[in-house]
Amino acid sequence: MGNSKHVLIMFIILALAFLTVAVRAAPPKLTKIVPENGAQNVDPKLSQIRVVFDQDMNTRGYSVCGGGPKFPKLIGKPQWLNRRTLVIRVTLLASHEYRFSINCPSAQNFRSARGEPVVPYPVRFRTGSGKGGAPVKTLTVAENEEAIKQLRQVIDEKYSYRDIRKVDWDRLFREKGDALRRAASPERFATVAGELLASAKDKHIWLYVGEQRFGSYVNPVRPNVNFAKLKDLVPRWQKRSAAVYTGQFLDGIGYIYIESWGRDHAEALEQTYVAIWEFSDAPGLVVDVRMNGGGSEPLAQDFAGCFVDKPKVYAQHVYRAANEPGGFTKPRNRMLQPNKRRPKYRGKIAVLMGPANMSSCEAFLLMMKQVPGCKLIGATSQGSSGNPKPTELGNGVTVYLPSWKAMRPDGTCFEGEGITPDVRVAVTQSQLSNRDPVLDAALKLLRER
Repeated sequence: MGNSKHVLIMFIILALAFLTVAVRAAPPKLTKIVPENGAQNVDPKLSQIRVVFDQDMNTRGYSVCGGGPKFPKLIGKPQWLNRRTLVIRVTLLASHEYRFSINCPSAQNFRSARGEPVVPYPVRFRTGSGKGGAPVKTLTVAENEEAIKQLRQVIDEKYSYRDIRKVDWDRLFREKGDALRRAASPERFATVAGELLASAKDKHIWLYVGEQRFGSYVNPVRPNVNFAKLKDLVPRWQKRSAAVYTGQFLDGIGYIYIESWGRDHAEALEQTYVAIWEFSDAPGLVVDVRMNGGGSEPLAQDFAGCFVDKPKVYAQHVYRAANEPGGFTKPRNRMLQPNKRRPKYRGKIAVLMGPANMSSCEAFLLMMKQVPGCKLIGATSQGSSGNPKPTELGNGVTVYLPSWKAMRPDGTCFEGEGITPDVRVAVTQSQLSNRDPVLDAALKLLRER
């Protein structure tokens, strides 16, 4: 009996030790940020942005990412008040939108005391006029009630993923109805509506008031790549443009990193074609899109078209149409056409992919699945592609909701599922600190085939 008791005590001690290690190994999370993410009418006299984490942090570093006119003007360097709280001194303008990110794919110096990085967390807020007092009332209850009715109708009749999400819209409209009706301004209405729509957990839903955008759902993901380490792992690393990096291994295998398919990067993406021309005789080619969150599908088509000789069906989609049988149009094929205006490559290709891929980059992954001799390597993508369309609500607010179901060539919907790689490679953050298992697997595959 005594021996059993001793064994039981040892088991409890070991279990507690295991749980302690597991808790400590968990990546840090933000528990509070001032001003709150998405806040409106923030006092422009605010002099400090405060970031609070759920565990002790490495106070020797931080990464407050961003730039341009929407990045707050910093006063001096951010300072750690204690091991969990960072203060960023700023000067803000009135009636101005601000954006920055706590960590970002290329800089992850916000880390726990044990070295775990914070998953990149984008922050957005807008300052008020600074004139004091309550916002001027511009909306009536009647206007807002009509807008609420319009919002509910567009969800029911135009939101393509309404039934997939399994959201209790009746309950949400009851809970948020009073706040929506009493919204004194379009900005306040959009803020509350964004909170309501966030329950769908759909990154392709947002709202606009004029040129000001209001998001609804933020779900930062941890990429399966350490961008900062790539320059040490890829020989002849070179930044070609704002969105394109290249390199070449000693055995001639080429490497192209593409950060985005965004329309604002159209000129930067021209460098991908220069790289294809340079690597036209390479024994293999690595195309790395692990940090790519999408953008313009036609830009992705132009690039993928350099690797095929004949048209290929790479995807299907159906549009939401409440008056059609089943609520959707008939499936339509999306075609990948050979790009005869650009350089071509017909060697072996490995596409590096991961959880940061979504939207038009998932379409790109489907395109590359149609390329002979191409393999997708890494981790499953997000499964988020909606082709959002605008609907004006009549009170100065415009809501964007997904209009289609994006599908694989066989007609199966990949929303919420993602695109699966041909070769799955699991990685840990500790591995990515000094090597890249996904890249290693790609090189091994290209050299074996």
